[in-house]
Amino acid sequence: MRRRVEHLRGLGKLAVEATKGVTELVQEMQGAIGGAPARILTAPVYASIKGVTSVIGGALDLALGQASSLLEESSNPAETGVVLAALNGVLGDYLADTKSSLAIEMRAHPVDRAKATSKVLLFVHGSSMNHASWKGARELGYTPLFVDYNSGLHISTNGRRLAALLDEIVSGWPLPVEEIAIIAHSMGGLVTRSACHYAEERPHLWRAKLRAIVFIGTPHHGAMLERGGNWIETILGVTRYSAPFARLAKIRSAGVTDLRFGNVIDDHWKGTDRFALETDVRSPVPLPNDVACYAVAAEKDALVPFASAMGEHANSELNLGFPADRRFIAKGMGHVGVLSDESVWEQVERWLR
Repeated sequence: MRRRVEHLRGLGKLAVEATKGVTELVQEMQGAIGGAPARILTAPVYASIKGVTSVIGGALDLALGQASSLLEESSNPAETGVVLAALNGVLGDYLADTKSSLAIEMRAHPVDRAKATSKVLLFVHGSSMNHASWKGARELGYTPLFVDYNSGLHISTNGRRLAALLDEIVSGWPLPVEEIAIIAHSMGGLVTRSACHYAEERPHLWRAKLRAIVFIGTPHHGAMLERGGNWIETILGVTRYSAPFARLAKIRSAGVTDLRFGNVIDDHWKGTDRFALETDVRSPVPLPNDVACYAVAAEKDALVPFASAMGEHANSELNLGFPADRRFIAKGMGHVGVLSDESVWEQVERWLR
């Protein structure tokens, strides 16, 4: 009974911290978008919200409501998209559970049907990011297609949704799809592996058309930084738009805690305490058969260890076995910088062409 009470007390504390954190970052966003007058006029309102939150944790929805209104008022769609992606990375599971309008629904961005070809190249972004992270991407002889998704959900949940979405894409494509290739960054690589697993478990049309996957900085066997919430603190500190969300590092979403060991299927996380420092109990999920899979690791990646990015594991059953000619190291690059590195895209082009 005592343990249950302590658990509930802990959850209540997390709710309070989340509410205060979201309230503070919304206040920062208000000041950034509205300027000094907005900061002066709204300061008493936010002070009141934070004061009430210090007593009870029930104001999280109120704070999120303020965030929703603020994002709607923003005149910069790109900035709004980055902030929304960051919020989903941190609290995406909560947003989905409460049916918040801030929750991102998985979707593929429209393409010019007149320019569509029979070869599709799907780009899958990483945790707390969106399609804007692919600014340095190349078409590579394919029709590029960018996906957005709620990175706060379990990776296996997004894997199933991506598998279903790809069927919709193939069915609605302007002409018969002959070939699909996927380039995935960070968590996006795990979501892609999950989608392949579920597409083989319950056959999907697109799976037979998949020819290649390029994994860039993917934590196939997890990231130690996740254990202390440092993943969120680091990844969100990359841009000034998402930096305020770093204060919510302790309120980690299901998607982020999946990064501890690289969970890609339901069995990897069901029945476990996702915040506990448990040992790795994953069952093997090999790379998809009959698909050319490539791995890119960033030399100065502070989030994903080299061995994890290369799929290496002391347990031979978990080792993904990327061949030497299907591996590439981006010299001097970090976890996000690797996406705009010319040497990476030149190598990817050689692989896919």
